[in-house]
Amino acid sequence: MKVLKGQDILALGFMTFALFVGAGNIIFPPIVGLQAGPNVWIAALGFLVTAVGLPVVTVIALAKVGGAMDALSSPIGKVAGGALAAVCYLAVGPLFATPRTATVSFEVGLAPLTGDSPMALFLYSLVYFLVVFWVSLYPGRLLDTVGRFLAPLKILALAMLGIAAFALPAGEIGQAEPAYAAAPFSQGFINGYLTMDTLGALVFGIVIVNAIRSRGVESPRLITRYAIIAGLIAGVGLALVYVSLFRLGSGSHAVAAGASNGAAVLHAYVQHTFGSLGSGFLAVLISLACLVTAVGLTCACAEYFAKVLPLSYRTLVIILAVFSLLVSNLGLTRLIQFSIPVLTAIYPPCIVLV
Repeated sequence: MKVLKGQDILALGFMTFALFVGAGNIIFPPIVGLQAGPNVWIAALGFLVTAVGLPVVTVIALAKVGGAMDALSSPIGKVAGGALAAVCYLAVGPLFATPRTATVSFEVGLAPLTGDSPMALFLYSLVYFLVVFWVSLYPGRLLDTVGRFLAPLKILALAMLGIAAFALPAGEIGQAEPAYAAAPFSQGFINGYLTMDTLGALVFGIVIVNAIRSRGVESPRLITRYAIIAGLIAGVGLALVYVSLFRLGSGSHAVAAGASNGAAVLHAYVQHTFGSLGSGFLAVLISLACLVTAVGLTCACAEYFAKVLPLSYRTLVIILAVFSLLVSNLGLTRLIQFSIPVLTAIYPPCIVLV
């Protein structure tokens, strides 16, 4: 019976962690840390419940049904379950989430260096989705391309930022904003919910299971076991990243007072701590974070729709990459305006399924 080596299990955990950590995961905690003030760790606890707990539980639930969302949605009926699965894959795929990884990484990482002109966004998104297309063509190699190469790079960059947050705080903790002074746990809970990582977990399940199968493992019991271990490794990694980013935000009152979002807090901190290298470092970090997530979403969507449509996996990857490229050029503001109502509507029923 084929089993995974220890290094393969670790690579699987790294891959799962890297799939989850997109730009949104990096942007939310700093603003929570800044606004929560001395109540930061109570807010952090609430955040971890919904931003780490729910996704890990979802990965475990999917592992037990073979990784496919349609199996998890079977209790509500084949038609309703299939419709919900299709809408979920489209929403976190080419319609909203995948294009948004390109626009967010451009706006946060590159636009401060190049300007935010439509041509700059187009050129960036063209290169971005060419890379996404190339990596996504070989889903059987994700454990190598993501787990052994891209994920360690992302982890290294996040580790540098996390160590700096504790070792080199930008200043003292400021005052809590009224909402966080009154109910820090609830505010953290809501912000963790807004990462929408449970939706990501629903579509990543099939990617994780297929990555295990690509190593020749066919035993359902072992597949479930390895997927659960990968989910737990990812959960620990996410928690460590979030804790360091909460610390970064809480100590940035002196350099980011009045910041309205986590991107502004991150920019202020890296400029203060790393000087002229700060913007370049942040650009690389955000681009890596978003790229891996986009690859995972594209693979998951292509694998799902290859089962329900008379199209090959390769053809679907091309369609998804081109469509995501076009949608990404609508710009971040429009994408957020369109996506939030849809994502908010489908998120609760998906949580109920889990």
